[in-house]
Amino acid sequence: MRLILNADDFGLTRGINRAIAELAAAGALTSATLMASGPAFDDAVAVARAHPQLGIGCHIVLLDGIPVSAHESISSLLGPDRRYFRPTLRSFLAALLTGRIRSEEIEREAIAQIRKLQSAGIAVTHIDTHKHAHIFPAIARPLLRAAEQCGVRAIRDPFEPAWSLALHQGDAKRRAAIRLLSALRPRWHSLPQIHDHRILTTDGTVAISATGVLDSQTLSRGLAALPDSGTYELCCHPGYNDADLDRVTTRLRAHREIERDALLAEIPRLRSNPTSPEFIHFGTLQPTPNETTWPDGQLRTEN
Repeated sequence: MRLILNADDFGLTRGINRAIAELAAAGALTSATLMASGPAFDDAVAVARAHPQLGIGCHIVLLDGIPVSAHESISSLLGPDRRYFRPTLRSFLAALLTGRIRSEEIEREAIAQIRKLQSAGIAVTHIDTHKHAHIFPAIARPLLRAAEQCGVRAIRDPFEPAWSLALHQGDAKRRAAIRLLSALRPRWHSLPQIHDHRILTTDGTVAISATGVLDSQTLSRGLAALPDSGTYELCCHPGYNDADLDRVTTRLRAHREIERDALLAEIPRLRSNPTSPEFIHFGTLQPTPNETTWPDGQLRTEN
């Protein structure tokens, strides 16, 4: 069994960066996703360089944030002020479902965000999205094209596995929404880059439903429920609740410190267990055992 320990929102504040650095040094993280337009981007790049064992992905922001591209080139992604992305997931989805968001502009902005990280010397291991927006195939399609153009080989599987949801962590309304969105999974996995293994992914992401309640006890229960086989990602949001965090829009404030403390307590304990998972990041993600790489570079299932 393989496990990726990934922190989102890298680059949002220096306090989040500091927590990620501390967790990486303690072996309590293997991966983090960096926001290209985050206020603490340069500081995050310095942290990434100081911790080369940490895989760094691009946390692509398409709502509730600042674009990297010229505004006139991504006009369908912008909110009412025509300077920032739409501020809420609800407004973003309303525009998506009514056809007001252009696929080519999603791809353009994703490429700009990935390229910003690469230009800073970051070897981007994978992509994911703010608010898990790529759970919708209409968003995932242009993001996968962007990943291929930028040479990025992996993407977060945005679906929480049934065994993790069965732990009943987090708010019941959030769990119900996650279960409802699970209906998109067959369409998501049939996307050509995923289906043909040109872009690799995991078997699911653990603790999406626990976002905002991921304390030590909740994390311990989730880790104890990990299956004996497969590859999963644990998604978390550690940080410090400081003055810099007060200046940004986020629903996760005091709980970021609770998540940091939980990871520092539970992950070293798990690592000390003789039957602990193999800890990896997306840059070391490999095909599942029943797949093989052929000379043309494509992955095919062995019969």
